[in-house]
Amino acid sequence: MSRQFARNVLLAITVITGSLAAQSVPEQAAPRAVGEFSFTRLFYQGNGGGCPGRGRGGSRWDTDYDSAEYYFRDGVERLSRVDYGGDLILALDSDEIMNYPWLYAVEVGSWYLDDEEAALLREYLLRGGFLLVDDFWGTCQWELFEASMQRVFPDRPIQQLDESHPLMHTVYDLKMDVQIPGIRYFQTGVTYQDDGYVPYWRGILDDEGRLMVAINFNMDMGDAWEHADDPRYPQEMTTLALHFAVNYVIYAMTH
Repeated sequence: MSRQFARNVLLAITVITGSLAAQSVPEQAAPRAVGEFSFTRLFYQGNGGGCPGRGRGGSRWDTDYDSAEYYFRDGVERLSRVDYGGDLILALDSDEIMNYPWLYAVEVGSWYLDDEEAALLREYLLRGGFLLVDDFWGTCQWELFEASMQRVFPDRPIQQLDESHPLMHTVYDLKMDVQIPGIRYFQTGVTYQDDGYVPYWRGILDDEGRLMVAINFNMDMGDAWEHADDPRYPQEMTTLALHFAVNYVIYAMTH
């Protein structure tokens, strides 16, 4: 399925439902992906409101789809020997979700997980799953994200990661001193949004110290992947984002 065709499908779904918040998961064009790793995007419902000045409300699970996946795959295949199995979209109540131990959720400052979804995500993570969340900014979006995350793990704190964490050295030795910006950087030269001035790498650990939830806060790696071939986007930031991609994948597959 071409990227343009996929976008057209999603546009048609949006028009029919009238709202992304009312959307159902798009049908997958292929059967179960076979390989060591698959990029699995999490479908979620929106919180119905959002933060002031953030444009459209509701669910934004499809942001950067599917160009981010395309260049993510290109980078991971070039920079590692991972056997890439394909790209999917799954909801937490999917019968297939336990077959794919790597989830990506974007713009989680607009998500909403009810008690049932929170329980499903908790089970997924405690059984060995890995969740990467990305592209949300500032105090308001953090609070909306955290409210759902506390339903998932009311007894597990969100911790600040530092450069000594194994995630930062799984393949590439990475630093946390660069804020990876969204597409607005093209027009403004400003790397932050709202009051998200400082990038943070945060996470939630299991009882053995395994990172279950990797949190990219005040940054937008999805845009860095999506615009990997755009000469306006800084090459060094795209390279850094792809190095993070490789580290995320290898960490998730080996822990």
